[in-house]
Amino acid sequence: MTSSRQSTAYLTVTCKDQPGIVAAVSGFLFSKKANIIHSDQHSSDPVGGRFFLRMKFHLNGIEETIDDFKQEFANTVAAKFVMDWSLNPAWIRKRTAILVSKFDHALMDLLWRAKRDELFTDITMVISNHPDLREAVESFGVKFHHVPVDKNKKEESEEKIINLMGNDTDLVILARYMQILTPKLINAYPNKIINIHHSFLPAFVGADPYRRAGERGVKLIGATAHYVTEELDQGPIIEQDVIRVSHRHDIEELKILGRDIERQVLSRAVKWHLTERVLVDGNKTVVFV
Repeated sequence: MTSSRQSTAYLTVTCKDQPGIVAAVSGFLFSKKANIIHSDQHSSDPVGGRFFLRMKFHLNGIEETIDDFKQEFANTVAAKFVMDWSLNPAWIRKRTAILVSKFDHALMDLLWRAKRDELFTDITMVISNHPDLREAVESFGVKFHHVPVDKNKKEESEEKIINLMGNDTDLVILARYMQILTPKLINAYPNKIINIHHSFLPAFVGADPYRRAGERGVKLIGATAHYVTEELDQGPIIEQDVIRVSHRHDIEELKILGRDIERQVLSRAVKWHLTERVLVDGNKTVVFV
């Protein structure tokens, strides 16, 4: 157990905006002798809008009483305001599975950051439709599973993937997994699958986008991290970033810069998800950073 996270929890709330929400939540925490460390809030519209709240608080002994704490909060606060809410311990590492194909830049960055505790998570496994990255993954002490994908039997492959990840996987990362997921896999982990891709979309779709972007003379390249939904590459966006380029960059330089920005954007999105900073609002997100 990490001392800075001990007895600390994240509380997130989404509900219809109305007077008294913050007072009710903070009053409940005060009644339990909890100390609020951080508090962020947002309203989409003060009249009839949606309200979003994230609190991080410390409460001695909550490790032993968290179930009772949740039940009392549900009955006395959440029910009154018809809240969608979650209360998650900060001292427990979320369990993360990574799906990857052959490009290793995002994968290796995540493994390295997790090993250095920059990402507070246990990477339980890496699953790939190619065997190429087994040695690199296992050098981090992480299990590697090769699950080939036949385009005519994709659901069979996804069934194997779901069985490997199980019900206790908190986050699935597509670290350049070059397969389109079926609804079966997506619906097994709602708002728990994060994808990373270049930000040329919807332009330059398909293979070799950097070459076509270079031929077009783009001045910006970037990356987008988002939750995966059934609509391809249209899920709620968590993070984006760009970098300026010019006619002086050849195609290989564009690809290097693109891989670098993908690593940065993905690691930020993953970190924010792990620390309960991302609240989904329809096809958008509220991100407290």
